[in-house]
Amino acid sequence: MSASESRATQAGQDEVDRIVAAWLRERPDLDVSPLAVLSRVTRLARHLDLQRRSAFARHDLETWEFDVLSALRRAGAPYRLSPGALLTQTLVTSGTMTNRIDRLVEHGLVERLPSPDDRRGVLVQLTDAGRARVDAAFSDLLDVERGLLEGLPAAEREQLAALLRALVAPFDAS
Repeated sequence: MSASESRATQAGQDEVDRIVAAWLRERPDLDVSPLAVLSRVTRLARHLDLQRRSAFARHDLETWEFDVLSALRRAGAPYRLSPGALLTQTLVTSGTMTNRIDRLVEHGLVERLPSPDDRRGVLVQLTDAGRARVDAAFSDLLDVERGLLEGLPAAEREQLAALLRALVAPFDAS
């Protein structure tokens, strides 16, 4: 924590409070109240991204690699999905997914198998090495994220999760 963050916390204010106050001073004609919520979400997302990247790096994984491997792991045994299902879960284009699968195959973390239902189709399956890697990274990630939330009582975590769910729901519906 930097000295300015420490002073802000002690004063009951954070950087977002200072940003909102400055905008209120400079643009009193505007309702800047969304900044009080969404600027904090943005700042939190940046901090979380750094923590996640660090947790994945300890397991020699990039964030995108973890995303694909964890989608396969969550599918349950035999840990395989079609490239289309992976697209849906990871929100990337088909060209991007093809590139990602190629790289994961090169690293021995997944393999391509012929689809039993479609002679032209393929399935992507997690290898034993991929499963071990994603399991270890996921365990580490949970430890990191648990630590990030330890300052909030369980009831507040549940409340925050519900509020964020309501905020994210319209994006997930589209």
